[in-house]
Amino acid sequence: MKTTMYGSAGAVLLLTGAVACQGGGSDGQGAQRSAAQVLTAAFEKTTEAKSARVTMTMSTPDTMKDGGDMTASGVIGWDPAVMDLTMKGSALAAEPDAPEKVRMIWRDNVMYMDMGEAAAREAELGGKRWMKMDLGALAKEAGGDALGRKMSGGLADMNQDPAQQLAMLLDSPNLKHLGSEKIAGQRAEHYKGTLTVQEMLDSNDSLDLLGPAERRKLLGSIEKSGIKGYDTEVWVNEDDLPVRMDVAMDTPEGTVEMSMTYADYGAKAEVTVPPAAQTFDFLEMFRDLGEAGRR
Repeated sequence: MKTTMYGSAGAVLLLTGAVACQGGGSDGQGAQRSAAQVLTAAFEKTTEAKSARVTMTMSTPDTMKDGGDMTASGVIGWDPAVMDLTMKGSALAAEPDAPEKVRMIWRDNVMYMDMGEAAAREAELGGKRWMKMDLGALAKEAGGDALGRKMSGGLADMNQDPAQQLAMLLDSPNLKHLGSEKIAGQRAEHYKGTLTVQEMLDSNDSLDLLGPAERRKLLGSIEKSGIKGYDTEVWVNEDDLPVRMDVAMDTPEGTVEMSMTYADYGAKAEVTVPPAAQTFDFLEMFRDLGEAGRR
């Protein structure tokens, strides 16, 4: 099977892997509470909600491998971490046989991606269309493989929930309130902060599955790519719940951006994974391709 089949999967991981000192305002919430106090309250309310519906827009520079735009919508949950999203966009269409839409399911630190009918027709897959990517297995593989490090780091970042992102933003040394705006028809207060790559890694609990050596290698890989840090913005409504989050990171190829709009907090987030008979393991497939290439 051609390795290019997985180009769209790499794009998804890169794009979603990006989510990755008090300020004051002159009106609204910012006048009554500090930025840290508002975001702390938002963190507590979001943690209690445990789930929400989300709509995402993501973009990477066209000069970047697998660059382009993507949208995704569905439901996400935290405690436990689950996700069921449907994605589409030019970033998925890099390969001739790429499906128009890709459904992604996440549960128990394992991600499943529906690679479409074309993938199922590949002789090596025997009619299986769901690609399985296990974070724990990829983290172990990351010790000596650059792609493994990239994929495992991306999968860890995908496991972030809005509560965790708020916690990370609270660690920003330059957190500030930017005023009041209307987002999705709601009055919301706008906050912004910046984290370096090191600060992001230190704050990201979902990377705990990586050992010290893997974390150092991941940090080195990110720094080598030219990424310096992450700008994060959040809009918090009058109920102390985030209604939108934007994350941007500058790279040598341009800016990678992701915007997430949240609604229906507490929405049912039960996720059913595809049957084992319909899945193929990415790591095993990658190993088989590597062995075949050495023959």
